[in-house]
Amino acid sequence: MSAPRRKLPPPPVGLTRRQTHHNVSIPLNGTMIQYFEWHVPADHKHWTRLRDDAQNLKDLGITAIWIPPPTKGSSPACVGYATYDLWDLGEFDQKGSVPTKYGTKAELVDAIKACRQRGINVYADAVLNHKLGADQTETFKAVEVSPHNTEQEVSGELEVKGWTKFDFPGRANKYSDFKWRHYHFTGIDYNAANKRQAIYRILGEGKYWSDNVDGERGNYDYLMGADIDTSHPEVVEELKKWALWIIKELDLSGFRLDAVKHIDAKFMHDLLEHVRKNSSVGENFFSVGEYWKNSMKDLEDYLDIHEWKLSLFDVPLHFNFADASKLGKSYDMRKIFDGTLVQSHPMHAVTFVNNHDTQPGESLDSWVAHWFQPLAYALILLRRDGYPCIFYGDFYGIDGEHPVPAHAAPAIRNLLILRSQFAFGDQDDYFDHPSTIGWVRRGCEQRPAGLAVVMCAGDAGFKRMFVGSERNGEEWVDVAGGRKEVLTIGQDGFADFQCNGGSVSAWIPRKEAEKTFKWKREELAALSEASETEGEDTVER
Repeated sequence: MSAPRRKLPPPPVGLTRRQTHHNVSIPLNGTMIQYFEWHVPADHKHWTRLRDDAQNLKDLGITAIWIPPPTKGSSPACVGYATYDLWDLGEFDQKGSVPTKYGTKAELVDAIKACRQRGINVYADAVLNHKLGADQTETFKAVEVSPHNTEQEVSGELEVKGWTKFDFPGRANKYSDFKWRHYHFTGIDYNAANKRQAIYRILGEGKYWSDNVDGERGNYDYLMGADIDTSHPEVVEELKKWALWIIKELDLSGFRLDAVKHIDAKFMHDLLEHVRKNSSVGENFFSVGEYWKNSMKDLEDYLDIHEWKLSLFDVPLHFNFADASKLGKSYDMRKIFDGTLVQSHPMHAVTFVNNHDTQPGESLDSWVAHWFQPLAYALILLRRDGYPCIFYGDFYGIDGEHPVPAHAAPAIRNLLILRSQFAFGDQDDYFDHPSTIGWVRRGCEQRPAGLAVVMCAGDAGFKRMFVGSERNGEEWVDVAGGRKEVLTIGQDGFADFQCNGGSVSAWIPRKEAEKTFKWKREELAALSEASETEGEDTVER
């Protein structure tokens, strides 16, 4: 990415904002959930699960759902990233089944309706970099290139046989009569003529790798399968037509854009501009790109090409979380936001802890360990900045041959409720200790209760924090980290907010906790009863 970057002014840090995202369709304290993980059962019932879960998600404060790729993949169990037919949403008998891994188109439409009726937006995962599962091979000219530097040719001109002919016979031209041929692609990774696995750049007049892609491996246009040539006019027209169709067909509010560092950034900019100008959603159409690189410069360069109209996943923050979960008390928590998108450009950052690619055993395995997940989720859910995204695998568990229980789910559930009801207003940070940090949310006119958060990556500790002199004498309790004592706010508005080791505590006024959390109400009642019983025993003695 070589475009010059504009230096944007830093965001204000001492103001109460009513909007925390550049896209005004994102509500204050909006929260997204990635509603799948890599090993969701291939039982064609996932859309039904989503439909049945919609009310629960609404009650937890979820305002948007990122669904997996809804398009037909190369096999019945395809997660969706081996795209075969963009126009088949589980409607046609292709690649071994009518439904996708997740269900039929009718079931998908029903699930989205259930979400939209509850005010939840839906973002579809758009996989526009490549195609797999072609119907037939073609013979054409190509050159083999180095997998370490795709601009370095390692052969002369070759005649290769590639899987590049997509006719979609099962769909019979419904919705689109476009047929993909080898000249609609820039590269392949398999020569069927000699059964050689290698990267081949397809030759043709004016054909080359895309320009505006990441610079890794010389030119990182090629990722897998038949790599789509987004400079070909017929391809551009087809993808623009498809984008408008699927938005209308599914009542979408946005896209999650897969593998954007491998796709020409100017093409993607033009595609999104086309959507904003021609879809009913208009300028508020949401888009978030997966630019998987721990580099602020590359993320900022990409945002620049898009005129700062889209968001990016905060990959640097994820890696900070992963490092902290591995290093434990050796990690300096004061630096947890250093070098992150949410720190520099909070209104363009989608923050997350884990996702389908970072889960154990997957391509980008960088799992944030269970013990640290409550801390990481508190850092994205209970603070002012960023648009947080919850991972299905962290909340519901990971399936497959090596299942991973959702140990942090109860904590995440409490944090979601805290975000939707308490994490409002000005934010005062206490990032002044390497393993114990905290912050206070002061509340706002509509949500005045406030919130005090402390986390300890090492041993148990406390943070003396100010919540307001007007709260003198109020009793506060922890509803996140297992502390059972009741704190009383001092005359000066300060209190010593405690936290267990390797944990996070979120303190709110006792009366609010008893109204909001049944389990806390019962816990406090039991403690009160035990205290009274102990007092009676003392008198009798």
